[in-house]
Amino acid sequence: MTAADVADGATARLAERLLGMRANREVIPPDPNHSVRWHQHSYPSPVARWNYHPEYEIHLIRKGTGKFIVGDHIGTFEAGHVSIVGPGLPHDWVSDLEPGEVLEGRDVVIQFDGKWVEQTASLVPEMAEIKPLLEQSARGIEFLGRSAESASAAIEAMGTTTGLQRLEHLFALFGILAAAPQEERRYLADEWFRPQLDGQAAAVVDIVLEYVFSNHAGSVTMAGAAALVGMPEPTFSKYFNRATGQNFSDLVRKLRLAHARRLLERSDKPISDICYEVGFSNLSNFNRHFLNDAGETPRQYRQRLHG
Repeated sequence: MTAADVADGATARLAERLLGMRANREVIPPDPNHSVRWHQHSYPSPVARWNYHPEYEIHLIRKGTGKFIVGDHIGTFEAGHVSIVGPGLPHDWVSDLEPGEVLEGRDVVIQFDGKWVEQTASLVPEMAEIKPLLEQSARGIEFLGRSAESASAAIEAMGTTTGLQRLEHLFALFGILAAAPQEERRYLADEWFRPQLDGQAAAVVDIVLEYVFSNHAGSVTMAGAAALVGMPEPTFSKYFNRATGQNFSDLVRKLRLAHARRLLERSDKPISDICYEVGFSNLSNFNRHFLNDAGETPRQYRQRLHG
């Protein structure tokens, strides 16, 4: 049995499990002892899947590398990744794992209700400074550079404190994110992104993401994805587009280009090698898609970064 067979079998078992679930909205339990919820979890975990919820979420990745999807945006992450996701915006972070590997304490997540912010701002006018940040989080924002480093420290500090000290670190975190300069922000989903979620959308999309993220450099087909969720291809195509706001081929292309950007940033591999490693069949096609997506060629992208 090959590694590909093992991966396909694992994905098929995941499909069987998830298709029996009907929860596409994560329910955030309230914490009567704290204004906001701070928690950590490992990966894999039942809560680490494609989901959405009405609360705001600030997310820190502590360990590993992988791919993430926020709305219709697909990117790559590594340890130190910090982001904020607004209410109702679907998201998922999928780590690169060896078979049987578990990343203990991979994530730290802070979740809070928008009503709490409004009520607090009515009493504490200074809280109005974070209103633009919360409005912009409807698209999801990834923080970079010093802003990400400072935010990461504040997030961790919240977990080791309680009471007024925890609130002190929370307000410091709000201040860091609200004051982050534009060059240290990356806006994620398109402004027009509006998924149409139904009872099993999260389960279906989660299965497909697992399939695509695990095999994107190899053979990824709509027929294979449709078979995993037990749908005819035309039905799957319409369903996936409606649930995610993008078609299947766009998702695969975005993932391959995100992986290519990471390799251009982190390695000195020839561009032609990167092209085939991320799953494109020819160099001209890769260059064309990269130019359309990034506004510059792979060579220009690398030269600009390495300046």
